[in-house]
Amino acid sequence: MADRGRPRRPVLGVELIAREALAMIDADGAAVFSLPRLAARLGVRTASLYNHLDGRSAVIEAVRRLVVEEMDVSAFAMLPWPDALAAWARSYRNAFARHPHAIELLATTTISSPATLAMYEAVVTALARGGWPREHLVTVLTTVESFLLGSALDLVAPPLMIDPSDHAPDVPVLADALRATHVGGKAARADEAFEEGLDALLRGLWGQLEERRRLPRDPRPQA
Repeated sequence: MADRGRPRRPVLGVELIAREALAMIDADGAAVFSLPRLAARLGVRTASLYNHLDGRSAVIEAVRRLVVEEMDVSAFAMLPWPDALAAWARSYRNAFARHPHAIELLATTTISSPATLAMYEAVVTALARGGWPREHLVTVLTTVESFLLGSALDLVAPPLMIDPSDHAPDVPVLADALRATHVGGKAARADEAFEEGLDALLRGLWGQLEERRRLPRDPRPQA
């Protein structure tokens, strides 16, 4: 006998809304995401969503939290900042590779979720501890994150993004390079590009920091 006291569907709440929104974005893409469509998916009226989250931006922030929870910031408490950045970068790329359609929405919505802010706090705290001046912390964070988002999108790009076809004689070096690259397949190319790019980025940041350390410091007190 069915338990009449048990609801037929899970009770509507922030967690359920966020997970269904992310599932919808994963399946259908960011372009068609809307609160009415999400409400229909949940079998409720749109107004019911507002009892739990304050509008579309709040839903997107709840989705951001779910994606961020798939990222690992634990290395920042244990490793030097370059090693910690590398570990975080791999988990960041993998998280967004699982949810590539979310990038468009999250990249165009102001960040305010506590989970995301805590993640960024871990990153910049490690950078500051490693010697980066406070005025450069956000720049370094943004530089790394821009690379990671592009790398995540590369993982889900079509297998053939550059196709010279009949124009190969006009671009012989490019055509030959593409043929050599395709030998290992798309996944191998994407992984190799990510690892080489990450290594170059971290080496460049390390070099910049070392150069800044060699520069004479401004004797004036900081504001």
